[in-house]
Amino acid sequence: MLLIGSHVGYKKDTQLLGSLEEALSYGANTFMFYTGAPQNTMRSPIDKNITNKAIEKMKEYDIDYSKVIVHAPYIINLANNSDSSKYQFSINFLKEEVARCEDLGIKYLVLHPGSHVGLGVDIGIKNIVDGLNQILENTNVTILLETMAGKGSEIGINFHEIKKIITGITNKKNIGVCLDTCHLNDAGYDVKDFDKLLDYFDEVVGLEFIKCIHINDSKNECNAHKDRHENLGYGTIGFDNLINIIYNSRLENIPKILETPYVGKNAPYKLEIEMIKNKQFDDKLKEKLAD
Repeated sequence: MLLIGSHVGYKKDTQLLGSLEEALSYGANTFMFYTGAPQNTMRSPIDKNITNKAIEKMKEYDIDYSKVIVHAPYIINLANNSDSSKYQFSINFLKEEVARCEDLGIKYLVLHPGSHVGLGVDIGIKNIVDGLNQILENTNVTILLETMAGKGSEIGINFHEIKKIITGITNKKNIGVCLDTCHLNDAGYDVKDFDKLLDYFDEVVGLEFIKCIHINDSKNECNAHKDRHENLGYGTIGFDNLINIIYNSRLENIPKILETPYVGKNAPYKLEIEMIKNKQFDDKLKEKLAD
């Protein structure tokens, strides 16, 4: 079954129900959201009544709630512990996000592994492992390590770094991976031969760890290490290659989430999801969305 959706908003007053309704307006059958602004710590209390209404509505539309995704805030950095108070803040804040996922009944939380900021990859990985082992000690939430593009001192830019983190995690059933097509391309992987890439991932990490895929074209050539998303078919990866990834039989029933950029002030997701379902590129997409 094709599980396709996008990043959607999450507002204080409408919460999960508002996120669901936005996803439905795009023709999606899954979605991803932040439980608050990704750049700060401001969080509103979870309203159980709104959550329950959203869950009932998902049943009406045959949406598998276990495949809905939350993304952790950008300000969390588990890789650097040079300032112990900042490191502990990241651990504590991620614990709070995990607790919010538990309150919402969300199973998967995507996390950028972090940046070592001069400490070196090995120390950065150790810090991530130490932090995640504290966080995953008593939870049913699975944290998905996102593959990164390689900006600055990011960790998770290759499968071996992801594998080292997973190896160090005590609670293996609560750790997984989120592949990002733009990040993979920008990190230097050839996503145009995706079966070969999956073979390599399986050899290094294991396909069973893949629980989510971010579907993005890239503004940059392979190995650019820049992380600039582009709308489907308008970047260097190309529409047909992305379609081959989305419909790859080895990734069936894994949620695919669009994080492509708005065109002006307009979300592209309804039109992009239509393109995906039709397997047909619309070269007028940006014209249709222009203000």
